[in-house]
This record gives sequence, structure tokens and C-alpha cells, in this order.
Amino acid sequence: MAAAALCWSSGGLLARTVDTDTWTTVFWRGVFSAVFLLGIGAVRARRRGAPGGLPSTLGWPGLVMAMGFATASTCFINALARTSVANALVLQSTSPFIAALLGWALLGERVRLRTWLAMAAALVGTAVMASRSWGAGSFSGDVLAVITAAAFAAAAVTVRRHGEVNLPAAAGLAGLLGAAVALLGAAAGWWSVQPMSASPGDLLLLAVFGAVQLGLGLMLFTAGARLIPVAEASLIAVLESVLGPLWVWLALGETPSPASLLGGAVILGALVAHTAVDLRRARPTPVV
Repeated sequence: MAAAALCWSSGGLLARTVDTDTWTTVFWRGVFSAVFLLGIGAVRARRRGAPGGLPSTLGWPGLVMAMGFATASTCFINALARTSVANALVLQSTSPFIAALLGWALLGERVRLRTWLAMAAALVGTAVMASRSWGAGSFSGDVLAVITAAAFAAAAVTVRRHGEVNLPAAAGLAGLLGAAVALLGAAAGWWSVQPMSASPGDLLLLAVFGAVQLGLGLMLFTAGARLIPVAEASLIAVLESVLGPLWVWLALGETPSPASLLGGAVILGALVAHTAVDLRRARPTPVV
């Protein structure tokens, strides 16, 4: 899960570096992630000897996962266009709470007190990071950010409940759906998509954006979400908010604000404390 957050955290840096417009970026990001993940999914389907090939390893749970991840990705981009980054980040960080409630209702997973406390601390830390521009958004953008959190949580719960699904293929289908949304929106005249406007250098960055940042990140997330409760999986994913500004600072020299440093420290402290308690309790009792 931490490795997934590490992959996702490079998104801000890549988005700042590539020169294509937003929806062209969405299109190529989805295409490259789909090629990467569906290729891995096809290999897995062949190894399983699935009689129906790749589609037979997905089923309706795989479609639900794909729709959830694609909805989260697309709504988050549109939320950023309609509300402040601060609003989007804070509202998106409610995802662990939504995942905890869905996990309890659908899977019977009880959330431990220390997990609730860690999630609350992460939410506070995100609010502190975003405090400089909090409240500067619009209602429609805020609603889209909440949908992002809910869709991501629903996809995580589906992964946890249906671990038998070909997870790379489901994540690859999410990328394909994201690219399709970009093209359909352009066809309807809602926005512009210009795939051929990308230079060779941009295409290389977009390939990393799609295959590594989104594709590998989704593959790692879906693998990890099968092994731990969904509330904890979504909590660890918040680490993305801490690491993202760090890469922009190191690569582009944009110094994080004191609020960003303080909020990041709160989030990181909550995750470290939560993990430390888990590791201590999981330590085997020595046999005398």
C-alpha cells in the first residue's frame, strides 16, 4: 500500500512537467495505463487457463472496480478544475472514513480505535496542509471531490471482497474507461482533446504517468487491498499527499509552506505510530 502511495505521489510533478492540456493528458494517461495493466492481466489470464480469455477473469466485480477507479480519477481532475486544490485534497481525504463504513456494512470489518484516531489525525493534517486556500472553491467542485472519495472507497471494498478477480485487468479497464470519457466528452463538445499535439518528450512523460504513476500504483493498491482492512488501505494511501509536494520541491525547487510541512508531519506521524503499534502486536511470542 505504501508503494502504491509512492507511485501516486509523483502525479503532481508529472502533471507540472508535461505540456499537454488537461484532457489530452487524461486520454494518454488512461491509454498507457490500460496497455500496461491489460497486458499483465492477459498474461495472468493465460496462466490461469481461463476458457473465456481475459474478459472471463473480470466478471461484474471487475467492472465495478474499474468503474470506481475510473470515476475517482475523472471526478478528481474535474474537481481540481472547479474548486481549490485545498478543498479537493481535504474532501478526498475522507475516503478512509467512507471505506471504514462500507467495510463494516458490507464485509463486517470492525475498525480498531487506533485506526479511527489515525484517520482523524490524517484528516487534520490534510486540512492544515490546505489551510492557506481552504474555502476558496465552488459547490460543484466540492461535490465532485466527495464523489472521488466515495468511488475510491467503493472500489477498494470491492477489491477486498472479490480478490479472485484479475486485478491488473480490472485496473487496466479503469484506464481505458478514463480515456473513453475524455474522447466522449470531446465528441460532445464539452472539452477539447488533442492527442496528436503531444511531442515525443511529452509522450515519454505521459507513458510514465500512465504506466507507472497510475498503472503500477493501481496494481499495487489492488494487491495490497486484498490483504488488509479497507480502512487501513485507504489510510495508507493518504501518504500520497505528504510525498507529492516533496518531489515537486526536490525537482522544481518549490519550497513547501510551513503549513504544508506541519500538516505533512501530522499525517506521517499518524501513519508511523499506527504501523508501529501493528508491528509490535504482530511480533511472535518467544517459545520458552
